[in-house]
Amino acid sequence: MLKNNEILLNPNELVQFLKKPCTDFTKDDIIRFIEAKGITMINFRYVADDGKLKTLNFVPSSKDHLESIISTGERVDGSSLFSFIEAGSSDLYVIPRYRTAFVNPFSETPTLELLCSFYNNEGKPLESAPEYILRKAYSRFRQSTGYSIKALGELEYYVNSIHDDLFPLVDQKGYHQSKPFAKFEDLRIEALELCAKAGCRIKYGHSEVGSFTKNGEDFEQHEIEFLPVEIDEAVDQLIIAKWILRMLALEYGVEISFAPKITVGKAGSGLHIHMMLEKDGKNLMVDNGSLSDTAKKMIAGILELSKSLTAFGNTIPTSYLRLVPHQEAPTRICWGDRNRSVLVRVPLGWVGAADMIRDANPAEVSALEQFPSKQTVELRSPDGSANVYKLFAGLVIAIDLGLKMESSLEKAEDLYVNYNIFRDKDNIKVKNLEYLPASCWESAECLLAQRKYYEKDGIFPSGVIDSIADKLKSYDDKGLSERLFNKNDEIRKLVKEYIHCS
Repeated sequence: MLKNNEILLNPNELVQFLKKPCTDFTKDDIIRFIEAKGITMINFRYVADDGKLKTLNFVPSSKDHLESIISTGERVDGSSLFSFIEAGSSDLYVIPRYRTAFVNPFSETPTLELLCSFYNNEGKPLESAPEYILRKAYSRFRQSTGYSIKALGELEYYVNSIHDDLFPLVDQKGYHQSKPFAKFEDLRIEALELCAKAGCRIKYGHSEVGSFTKNGEDFEQHEIEFLPVEIDEAVDQLIIAKWILRMLALEYGVEISFAPKITVGKAGSGLHIHMMLEKDGKNLMVDNGSLSDTAKKMIAGILELSKSLTAFGNTIPTSYLRLVPHQEAPTRICWGDRNRSVLVRVPLGWVGAADMIRDANPAEVSALEQFPSKQTVELRSPDGSANVYKLFAGLVIAIDLGLKMESSLEKAEDLYVNYNIFRDKDNIKVKNLEYLPASCWESAECLLAQRKYYEKDGIFPSGVIDSIADKLKSYDDKGLSERLFNKNDEIRKLVKEYIHCS
């Protein structure tokens, strides 16, 4: 059971009413809440190939009908949801996951939302379902290592609106601006509140660097960052938050886009992923005040599979207009401390920083030792086009590989670059660093070259890998950046085509 203060502070209405954590929700709990709160509609939600939430609406006509919906799920056409589907699995079941339940904040009809999992005609999890691919990967990882992975996403997005001369945007100077200079702070704050009520654990929100005016429109960049949770829950947070932001955009009469690039020459939007390893609740990323060998092995595994990970995390042609030099986006495969141009960054983690609160507040005593370590490592290549279930599954596989590779510590040492060396383009070490793929086509080739890691133990079915590679190659975007150089009209057309990715 949750402590009383955790119940009081938890904004999820179901947690407050049921007085238990969402992980402990049962069918009877869900029905009791529905009856007590006068819920008259149930929505099943699930993610298909395009990464967007799909919906199935129910209006229960009796308690028996309600119990049937909640207990046995419903049937859907899998062939219309997925480009690859196993033979005999065109009909699928969708079964609700009770821990994901939340009240729809937008519907005038009292409505309960539930995320679902896919099952085949035999009642077994669909092997190719994105959610199950992640579940398989994480289950294998925990069994073989005894570790858990906590993760969070930094969800960046642009708000596009009609130009307003009052308090005009300052080009590329939007970082942490406050209202009225950040005109859509209210939308972001409302999104934070609604995401928290839907079960997301919020770290903070702020305006981001990207801000500009072009062709009579204002473009204002924002970010919502979450708290670290189990890696499969971290995906649910991102999916729900994207849906809430888009629904709010509809109400505000503006456009919200998670696209990696809005226009060339301005800040793109990433989906940076922070990760940490834990065992028995202890953060394993730090040892004696320094980054641990375990963390370095984890980084080495991510770097080893970094080229193929772009197949899950950078899935549209405009992804590769963001992964260019001088845009705080990675292009080379390396890691470092605090440097935002490396592929894997080790951000500040409060290591050795225990006395800051006492310096700022002389009457206080240091309390940092009371809290667990916050140290993470951050993958900076993914963007808003990512299929997050498959991306996070790929990251679990990469971390597992790094922990088990004999050469992991050597690889980590070889690919570490400090900020000063990285700025010196003539440095031999920098010159020898490999590049990330520069197009969807190259990303597909890298995935096919490293497919054995993803297909091991049946985590990714081979048909899923083939389907992803085929989709990426269908863009025929090899050399696209060079072909589009100085062709602003063609760039604008391409950006518009992929403005609402996943």
